[in-house]
Amino acid sequence: MTAADLGLVKPHPGWSDGELVEACREGNAEAWNALLEKYKRLIYAIPFRYGATAADADDIFQAVCMELYEELPRLRRTEALRSWLSTVTSRESLRWKQRRKRRGEEDWENAPEPAANASIAPDLEELERGQLVHNAIALLPERCQRMVRMLFFEDPPRAYEAVAAELGLAIGSIGFIRGRCLNKLQKALAEVGF
Repeated sequence: MTAADLGLVKPHPGWSDGELVEACREGNAEAWNALLEKYKRLIYAIPFRYGATAADADDIFQAVCMELYEELPRLRRTEALRSWLSTVTSRESLRWKQRRKRRGEEDWENAPEPAANASIAPDLEELERGQLVHNAIALLPERCQRMVRMLFFEDPPRAYEAVAAELGLAIGSIGFIRGRCLNKLQKALAEVGF
């Protein structure tokens, strides 16, 4: 039996947070998966800023997902979902760090407290901007997604020759196509509120 057989509509990558939340409230499992996929980078990035290991970040991710699931019916301002998730994840990460400190699992003598750290707000803003960029890239056609990632997110960026070979394009067309992809990305960024 498919999602269509159950009357569930597969979420479109361009769905707004409000549309995803509403579909989740209606029991659409694919919308729930799409919502988590959309925000997993943001949710995972915050615990790492607090010094969490991958296993601890997994636990924090699960705690945030549970809280999101419980709060979905009461969530009124879906346009603020990204900020809500950042706040909840920061709170869970701080709890994790405080538990470790109480148990004496690490030397926290020289470690700054994230809540008192004046730079945590800019870090959250940076993480949220990164999430918006990730969301906007997901709205691009597949070839543009791949090109943008190869040229701007790999370190070092790939040479045009390598991009052309992987995408099956002429080397001379990469600059033109890159420009078109960046124009599409600019429009997608506007769509996601960047």
